[in-house]
Parts: sequence; structure tokens; C-alpha cells
Amino acid sequence: MCGLTGIAAYKRNPIENIKAMNLAIIKRGPDADGHWLDEGARVVLGHRRLSIIDLSEAGAQPIVSDDGRYVLVYNGEIYNAEAIREELDRECNVKITWHGHSDTEVLLNAIEVWGVDKTLGKCRGMWAFALYDRANKAITLSRDRMGEKPLYYGTVNGQFVFASNIAAIKAIDGFDNRLNTAVLDTYFTYGYIPAPYSIYEGIYKLPAGEILTIVSPFTKWETRKIYDIEQVALDGQAHPFTGTEQEAADELERLLKGAIKGQMMSDVPLGAFLSGGIDSSLTVSLMQSLSDIPIRTFTIGFDEEKYNEAEYASQTAAHLGTKHTQMYVGYDDVMEILPSLPQAFGEPFADSSQLPTMLVSKMTKQHVTVSLSGDAGDEFYCGYNTYRCAQNNMGVMRGKIGMLKDPLRGTIGNALLKSPLSQNALIRKTGRCLSVSNVEDYYRMVLDSDVRMHRLPLGLSKALPTQMSEYVPGTLSTPESNLMLMDMKQYLPDDILVKVDRAGMQYSLETRIPLLDADVMQFAWSLPLEYKMKDGVTKRPLRNILYKYVPEEMMNRPKKGFSVPVGIWLREGQMREWAESIIEDAKVVAKDYIDTKLVDRMWHDYIAGGEYSVLIWYVLMLEQWMLQM
Repeated sequence: MCGLTGIAAYKRNPIENIKAMNLAIIKRGPDADGHWLDEGARVVLGHRRLSIIDLSEAGAQPIVSDDGRYVLVYNGEIYNAEAIREELDRECNVKITWHGHSDTEVLLNAIEVWGVDKTLGKCRGMWAFALYDRANKAITLSRDRMGEKPLYYGTVNGQFVFASNIAAIKAIDGFDNRLNTAVLDTYFTYGYIPAPYSIYEGIYKLPAGEILTIVSPFTKWETRKIYDIEQVALDGQAHPFTGTEQEAADELERLLKGAIKGQMMSDVPLGAFLSGGIDSSLTVSLMQSLSDIPIRTFTIGFDEEKYNEAEYASQTAAHLGTKHTQMYVGYDDVMEILPSLPQAFGEPFADSSQLPTMLVSKMTKQHVTVSLSGDAGDEFYCGYNTYRCAQNNMGVMRGKIGMLKDPLRGTIGNALLKSPLSQNALIRKTGRCLSVSNVEDYYRMVLDSDVRMHRLPLGLSKALPTQMSEYVPGTLSTPESNLMLMDMKQYLPDDILVKVDRAGMQYSLETRIPLLDADVMQFAWSLPLEYKMKDGVTKRPLRNILYKYVPEEMMNRPKKGFSVPVGIWLREGQMREWAESIIEDAKVVAKDYIDTKLVDRMWHDYIAGGEYSVLIWYVLMLEQWMLQM
């Protein structure tokens, strides 16, 4: 896990700028600093290293091919690098001189032999990289299949720039890109800024599974997708798994064991997060089954019973025989990390589970440098209650007004939304429900608070298009499958994976997610829906594997999620003082972007006993970011 930086068509001070960019991402790579300069082409590349594989200088970056043509800066891990290396040695006409055993060197040599597309098709892992081809004066940027690793790019004062974190781009001398007001409505809908947008004009996120190419004079780029989870889903639906449910579990176990074995590759200490839930317990169970010694597991707990899974995690760890570490955290621990959120995430990000994720990462880094995680089980195996609830609730709400038939239902709904009556929240909700015609639109409606916090810029009347808003209803054959795919295309890469990456990197901890292995994802989409959820039981294939290692009675408990009681704490002591100071201090810097009077009303209503709204946290995260950045 590392951080990369670069400038093409630089104007002045390339070394000073690349050093400043590297310094801004030092937590992504505290072990080494490097840069490479081509004065003739005006290209400079930088790298910060977190040493995981091949701790010697042979693993240092930027790395240059033996013939001098290619230069690579890379962030991530290729778990099957050794197999690719062996394949190169077998097939290559010219003997490759290997200088070390890093996956970086394998990736560079594979690209030189096979090209980018063929190489990435063979890679199993996570990555973001920049490859400079000196012969063609071309730069290629690439991001892994689901977007585990971040990559920003764009223009700053006529220079093409890219980096692992937006903070590195801001470190360039003369950075003056304006705040991207067009994306704020989207932010207030989701609580994060989805790709390809960023908080700054002219700066973008490279979407998951995409490649960008740009050639000298580095003024115009092209992007193309080389991995599409929607196509994987369609292929899986067209070619469903035909075995029994038990055979499906057996095959998934085989694939997961292969993925986890590869992801346990490390030259530094390694462990796993263990929350006590299905996904992390399964990951730890398979890790322990592959290890001759107790693996390291890490859990945080909370005094608030509603949010605490530490006792469950301890029971699982004891049963599996792991070397377990747990720490109880509370209000003071959260207050300590609050000021670091803007720096950790780089741009506004308001999934409040960022707080426990940062706390567990901070504790875990005290013991290991790499940690496996159970993320992505909900999205691939129908784990969220929202999937079932969205379909049921839509049916209930529309059933209450079932005497209204389409298209009359939609006509009345739209009329209500346009009428003065829509000022009433219940009337507005009724109108919106009447106006939707499918579960995908209902799901989108539920996600959107419909409270316009943002002062829209001139000429912009609605939020920007996103993977979620542009999803075509009925793409897949069942409502639940469509909602899972909607989340995979946006929520997973732009929220969950951002949270896990940034929280870990704030403490120089590499995180790995076995459930995102390419073969595992492909197999998951071939499973019939009833194999994933039936009779109210979700994530059935994961449970069927887990119960071979952990007794079922230990795992049969309500899902708690991974969160802290922000809604309660915001009314108390220091956190209330922190929130009120943010709201007051931000009135000057935020007045052109946010309806500050509406913020005041929301806050006073909440403090007076009104319902907590996630919009409050969205506002606080944006305003704190504005004050610090």
C-alpha cells in the first residue's frame, strides 16, 4: 500500500512540487520517498512507500524498466504476482532479469511483455497506477476492478496532474481550482461524492475498472472501461450456477480460500478485523484454517450495548483459536479523531461509520501492518435489510392507495410535488411514492432526503447524473438483484471502499478485502437469488460455509452494523460544543454554498428533541472540511 503522484506538462519547479505532493500523502507511505523526472517531456512522477512485499531497495518506486522505456508508480497489491512471474519466465522469448521479488516489478515486466489490458486481466488484486511510456510520451492511469485504491486526476493551471489523494493535488504550487458547487446536491443526497466527480472543479476520480490515457502535450485524455460489474452480473444471470445450494457453498469456499491464501501474502505482520458479524467471522475462519499458527484478530467495543459486538467477536476468536486483541472505545476516543477527518478523507465524506473504522484501524496498526476485512458481503449476498424493505415498503405504501392506477397515480403524484402542499413532509413523501413506478426508483427516493441544503449555482436545476441515478430499472431479473447491483456500482466503491482505504491509510495500515476477488465476484453473480436469501435468511452461502467452522448458535443474532451513537452523542457535552462551533464558524465560508438558516433550524429542532437526521452529519462534515481546507 502506497501513494503515487505525478505532473505532466509541468510549468515550473517540478522537483519542489512533487516533493510537496509526496509529503501530503506521507501517511499512505511512511517508509520511503521517491521521484523520477523527464525534463524533455516535462513529466515528473512521485511515490511514497509503505513496505509490504520485498522490503529491500529492489521494491522501491518509481521503477524503470530495464530498457528504460517504461516508468511505473503503483499503489496496491497483486496477490498472484508469483504465478504471473512464473508465467512470464515460461513464455517470454527474452530472459527477464529479476532484481527482487516485489509485485511492482512483476507488474511492470508483465505490462512490457503483454500490454496493459492483457496484464490486468491476469492480475488478482487491488491497484491504482500511473505508467509513463517514454517512447510514445504517453501516460496510462488504471484503477482496480471495484475501486479499492483511489486515483484522482485533472488539470491545475494547465498542467495534467494525478495522485492517490486530493490533498496531494492541492499541494501543487499555485493550486486555485474552485470548489465544485455542482456536486454539492449529489453530496447531500448520498453523504459522499461519487466518481467521476470531486469537490474541486477540474479534478476527477478515475472510476473503478477504468483506464485513462493521455499523450503529449497532455491536454486531452480518453477513458475506457476494462471491467464492468454490470456485465459480470448480466453474464452470471445468463449462465446461472446449476448445482445444489450445498455445492454452491462448497465452490464458494474453495474460491474464497484461494483468494484469502493469496491475500495473506506479506513480508510484514498481518491480521484481520473481527466484528463478530457473518462476513468478518467467515474471513477469519478461513484465514485460521490456512494458518499453522494463531492469526491476529482485532476488535473494538463500545459501552453502549446497542452498538457493541466485541463480546461476540471474542467468543468467535476463542472458538477459532486466534490471537485476539480488543479495546473498548468511547466518547473521548471519538472526540480525539474528529479533527482529523478532513485530512484523512481529503474531501467531504459523511458515512459516520468512518469513526469506528478509523478507531479499529488505529488500534490494529499498533500490532500489524496489513489487515484483511470482511467488507462486500452485504452487497454481493443480499445482506442489507434495505433490499427486502424497499420492495415490501413500496408495495405497502402503494397498496394503501391502490385504487389509483397508472398513469393516474403518477400524474397525481407529480401534481402533489409541484403544489404548495409539498411543503408538508408527509404530502411530499406521498407524492414522491405515487410518482415512482418500480422498486429501483423507490430505492433512489428513499436515499434522497429531498431537503435542499445546497444553494444551486446559476443554470443548474438538479443533481449531477451518477451511477445510482442513471441505473436502468429492470436491468436484472429480480428487484433484490437490481438493488445489489445499484450499490455495487456506486455505494460500494464510493462509500464503503473509500471509508476502509482512507481510515486504514490515516494510520499507514493496508487493508485487503477477499470478497472482492475477481473469481469470487463472478461466482457470486452466478448464484440464484434464493441461494443468497430465502425465508428471511440473508447471506446464505456465507453462513453455510461459516457454520462449518463456528457453531450456528453463536452467530444467530440480530445484525448490528458497525457504527457509533452519533445521534445521541451530538446532544451531549463536547460533541455538541464541537458541532455548534462548526455550524457557527462555517457561516462565513459556507454562506454561498449552504442554506445556513435551514441548518440553524435543523440543529435547533434536533437539540430541542426533534429526530436526528443524517443530514446533520452531512452538513457538519462538509462545513468542517471547508473550515480546514
